[in-house]
Amino acid sequence: MAGRFRRRAVALLLVPLVAGCSIGDVRRPPPDRTAPSPRPAATQPTPTAAEVELREVRVPVGKGYDQPYVEFVSAERGYALFAGCAGRPPGRDCPAVLYATTDGGRSWQRLTHPRPVADNQQLYVAPGVLVLWAEPHGRYTSTDGGRTFAHTTGEQEPVAWRAAQGRFQIDQATGRVVRWAGQRMTPLPAQPPVRSLHGVVEARGLLVVAGVDGGKACATVSTDQGRTWQRTPVPAAGGEVGVLRPMIGPDGEARLVGWPPDRTKFPVLWRYLGRWVPAPAEGHPAHATSVVPLSTGRFAVNGPNGVGVVADGRYGPLDWPVAPEHYLTLLVDGTVAGSATGEVLLAPGPVGDRRWVRVVLAPA
Repeated sequence: MAGRFRRRAVALLLVPLVAGCSIGDVRRPPPDRTAPSPRPAATQPTPTAAEVELREVRVPVGKGYDQPYVEFVSAERGYALFAGCAGRPPGRDCPAVLYATTDGGRSWQRLTHPRPVADNQQLYVAPGVLVLWAEPHGRYTSTDGGRTFAHTTGEQEPVAWRAAQGRFQIDQATGRVVRWAGQRMTPLPAQPPVRSLHGVVEARGLLVVAGVDGGKACATVSTDQGRTWQRTPVPAAGGEVGVLRPMIGPDGEARLVGWPPDRTKFPVLWRYLGRWVPAPAEGHPAHATSVVPLSTGRFAVNGPNGVGVVADGRYGPLDWPVAPEHYLTLLVDGTVAGSATGEVLLAPGPVGDRRWVRVVLAPA
């Protein structure tokens, strides 16, 4: 989905009845304003050596650098940006330093940052794309692993970045659902009947668009790549929904995650089984910060009370080496990632046999 840039300081560490939808102005709220709250600073890591393979590497970046911002695309490929010194923002006495790994954090190679001196440095990754934002100079985009960069300015996101977000996306400029082919996007033949679009995914040949109308979850599906749309009622399963995110499970099943307006309380969850079916979570804690879909209709949820799993209508603790401060995501290859200040937890491997790895990169 396009528009995933979030303004962040790299030195820190990222329904009473069946809900109905009405056709209206299609507007897409900026994703950064509906994203989770900033990740809290990490405390002492909870995993032990027996639970997690530790991959700790120190790299030469100069004196005084803070911990880097680290982002993984898959279990093997990741990037790290050092862009702060002793809590100060980047500057001439603290130029940005860029590193990359292609072996899951076992080793890191230094890359040439195209604009190391800037007022603010940020890093974004997607499959096949690396973007560096060096304010106020613009964005630098690489599609060859950081060997070369193309420079762009202005508010428009780089075309390569947008194309990497998936075949079907919501165009931030127009709020319309579009299809990307190569470096070009084309609006779909028909637009979905959802007033406020929050996301679009393609799951098992089914195009799913989700949004919110008056605090109610709305979703519509297409089986012909957007030529026609079918309304799919989303059963009420809780209070008001502020943000509705469509997701795809590791097994290809479409899911919905409905966050309350304050974005801190436990979300409402649904599965698509020919229709939207609530995924109850009896016994769940009051608050949550991140959710990833698992196989067989399950969800992993992390928050202040720790990580747990939603399965068979109930919420229960999950035996993962994940602390409350880890923000969970599902990478492109199905790896579960948990990010916190100073470390990234990676869990590649098949469901039920995941191998946890703790990646730590620090200045020498």
